[in-house]
Amino acid sequence: MSDHSFIEGRGEMNLVQVFFDQVKRYGDQRAMMVKRGGRYVDISWNEWAEHVRSIAAGLLSRGFQPGDKIALLSENRPEWAFVDFGVLSMGGADVPVYPTNRPKQIVFLVNNSESGLIFVSTEEQLRKVLEIRESCPLLKTIVVFDPVDDALLADENVITLSFLEAEGKAWLQENPGKLEAIIEKIKPDDLATIIYTSGTTGEPKGVMLTHHNFYSNCQGSLSRATVGHDDIALSHLPLSHVLERQSGYYLMVCAGATIAYAEAIDTVPQNMEEVGPTIMISVPRLFEKIYAKIYDAAIQSSGLKKKLMFWAFGIADQIAACKEEKKTPPAFLAWQYGLAKKLVFSKMGKKLGGRLRFFVSGGAPLPKKIAEFFYATGYLILEGYGLTETSPVIAVNTPEELKFGTVGKVIPEVQVKIADDGEILVKGPNVTQGYYKNPQATAEAFVDGWFCTGDIGKLDDEGYLSITDRKKDLIVTAGGKNIAPQHLENLLKTDEYISEVMLYGDKKRFVSALVVPDFENLERYALSHDILYTDIRGLLEDPEIIRLYEQRIKKVHEENEIPSYEQIKKFILLDSDFSMDDEEITPTMKLRRKIVTAKYQQRLDALYDE
Repeated sequence: MSDHSFIEGRGEMNLVQVFFDQVKRYGDQRAMMVKRGGRYVDISWNEWAEHVRSIAAGLLSRGFQPGDKIALLSENRPEWAFVDFGVLSMGGADVPVYPTNRPKQIVFLVNNSESGLIFVSTEEQLRKVLEIRESCPLLKTIVVFDPVDDALLADENVITLSFLEAEGKAWLQENPGKLEAIIEKIKPDDLATIIYTSGTTGEPKGVMLTHHNFYSNCQGSLSRATVGHDDIALSHLPLSHVLERQSGYYLMVCAGATIAYAEAIDTVPQNMEEVGPTIMISVPRLFEKIYAKIYDAAIQSSGLKKKLMFWAFGIADQIAACKEEKKTPPAFLAWQYGLAKKLVFSKMGKKLGGRLRFFVSGGAPLPKKIAEFFYATGYLILEGYGLTETSPVIAVNTPEELKFGTVGKVIPEVQVKIADDGEILVKGPNVTQGYYKNPQATAEAFVDGWFCTGDIGKLDDEGYLSITDRKKDLIVTAGGKNIAPQHLENLLKTDEYISEVMLYGDKKRFVSALVVPDFENLERYALSHDILYTDIRGLLEDPEIIRLYEQRIKKVHEENEIPSYEQIKKFILLDSDFSMDDEEITPTMKLRRKIVTAKYQQRLDALYDE
């Protein structure tokens, strides 16, 4: 069972009390792992707590008060958590900023939140903030984690984290018991953070989340999950995003688990082998890439190995079908499955660190085909659903209650109902107070006390929730047909030659698409078929390549019985992936459809002029 009995029966607690309870419980035992000097080292609960106290006291020594807002611009690393609980411990609320944010975006977040201080991780991030400091009149102090050029520290308003902590230690000696008194006064409904939505449409909105929003969500999630002190979670999604903040961080604190930090998104496979995580929170894009690599490896194999891998995949499909139909696999199939695990799937496990119990997927819909594949190969993905405004978990699958193609059952204390137009409405202790300094947006987000998620979905007879699409993303063709684009997009992204897809066709007479090829597999195809080209753009214009994509898209249509009005009639092959730098995707890999559409508007329009 989950090792979180300490939170049961404790009534109303703030997050800081939860943290320090765990510090008392685990002391010098491992709380974190971080790679330093080429190897992973441990950080204990006591070490973490010492940094938290020093940072909280350092902020108080500089005149910051409970209720103040403090910005935090950093990659995932231990200091992120040190600062987070430091700010919370002095009664403040932090404002996470993505390290990928551009200067103009940082200006908006800092000014809108009225942050008086910002923590930054590196010299690069420090220079970014110095560039826009004059545009942030309330921003007085910048605290940097890493060593930086001495010339930058000549500015009296720029200090190091170690300097702030030294100030804090002195303050603690001069003010014994004062920090503890502040912590005791923090109420569960006090603001813990303002998380700005990624702004897939329009200006970001500051979602206000309280200590109780997060704590109640951890309680509800842990009542459905087996997470404990022996677990290790590999942290790689941005902590600035609510999914990692709650599920990969606060939930692990509540469970007493270890948090190991990946060095970067590109090193996740290597770090998994080094750390051996038991749990990992991620987004569908990672699982799509793993799935594509496994199938590509099988296709590139030869002889007996190739036959063996595809035989194992076929067995996996049959096992997944038995699970979906709630049938026990026949004895011979079970024997074959055991053999497939030993000969093929166990090798996958070694690359995943050898100890993985399950993945958790959120942030976007997980293609059913991929969920089935991972389940059958022995590496369970528990798909869940939530939003920033719901702290975030609304529903989640569990090992005991799992249904492919759904996001699981609603967690305890949270209520869900489906509106007449299919929109999912939510109530519960996890739901936001509203948007910071935006009463109009807050009023628009609620109907009779229910939060409007903007997602279309349904609840089945067993209580499993399914998500169809975002309400605003629905395509209504000129013929009046409603199309949920993510369903077909997700099916297409499982194809070995397709990396990304965006459907288009609102108020048009047919559906078209922007298709980003899997360039590595495409170039391999061109080489094996003696297709000559000078650059990627030229390759994509080759008639044989266009025919290849026509055939691949048609195959997906036919295999999944896609209705004619939903089928892609024309498409554009793009010579580059959707980019975070160009703001085409969010830091959690969600498409910003309006921005992508605007960029390719002329080319899309031309499809309908022909």
